[in-house]
Amino acid sequence: MKRKIVAATNNAHKLAEIKSILQDKFDVISLDEAGIRCDPQENGETFLHNALIKAHAAAEFTPLPVLADDTGLCVDALDGAPGVNSARFAGDHDDAANRKKLLELLKGKSRKAHFTCVVALLYPDGKILCATGEAHGRILEEQRGEGGFGYDSLFFSDDLGMTFAEATEEEKNSVSHRGNALKNLLQMLH
Repeated sequence: MKRKIVAATNNAHKLAEIKSILQDKFDVISLDEAGIRCDPQENGETFLHNALIKAHAAAEFTPLPVLADDTGLCVDALDGAPGVNSARFAGDHDDAANRKKLLELLKGKSRKAHFTCVVALLYPDGKILCATGEAHGRILEEQRGEGGFGYDSLFFSDDLGMTFAEATEEEKNSVSHRGNALKNLLQMLH
């Protein structure tokens, strides 16, 4: 029987990715399914700090292990920005505005970029496992693809040879930052 864990996210796209990647090992339930209402301030200075903020906030309401992540797009020419502020780069969780601001800032600059994801699995006894994953590529000058979310339509994956928004869910998960972080976490569980 698969162990039940709570995914500490209110983002439906992120939840779907986590469930898909971990489906063989865990029964992943959402905050809603666990009856948890929390949306903590992600005011950490690192991806790890934000992941731990989310994990601890949700853990207060459940006896189950809690999985949280923090993810961001890091652009070399912008000294790693938007980074931990990726979701709030041009306002609060406005994907279209975030993409527009990114394109404006990158005019005439190098477009090399990577996604970083840090996951934290917090157990009821306080034990914490953390893992990191990255996906490398570049930012295109215009959006391509209909799938994905966030910056996916601008992020051209070196591994896939297409944007994350052009890839199927399986293709994206096989090489994505979140997929890599969760695979690294699973290796720690053996």
